[in-house]
Amino acid sequence: MVVTVAAETMVIVVKVSEDIVTARQAGRELAAELGFSLTDRTMISTAISEIARNITSYAGVGEVRLLVGDREGRKALVVQAEDQGPGIRDISRALEDGFSTGRGLGLGLPGARRLMDRLTIDSAPGRGTLVEMWKWVPNGA
Repeated sequence: MVVTVAAETMVIVVKVSEDIVTARQAGRELAAELGFSLTDRTMISTAISEIARNITSYAGVGEVRLLVGDREGRKALVVQAEDQGPGIRDISRALEDGFSTGRGLGLGLPGARRLMDRLTIDSAPGRGTLVEMWKWVPNGA
């Protein structure tokens, strides 16, 4: 596990299952600092677990970045998960419940998408994957 903070972005290198826990906890802590409810903190940390687990399952190594940024004109807690793994051949299919190219249940990406306000994927076979998801910061926070 390597955690670095640069220009208000926290970066967690994800290689083993303990790194998933670290990323999840870091996301939960940032969400608490930003004024998210307990329910939202749980949803955010669960979504982080799902996409970080995909890194260890499919790419072996990657990183999760946590930051606060502007998305669609609003302040958001942004989570980026990036790897240089095999990539995703069919992104729309990967977002379907029950579809998996591995041994999983096929709930990770669709579940993360439901838990967050937005989720985007940039990927192609042979060039890795970047998943970006965000949840808008509550008004008044």
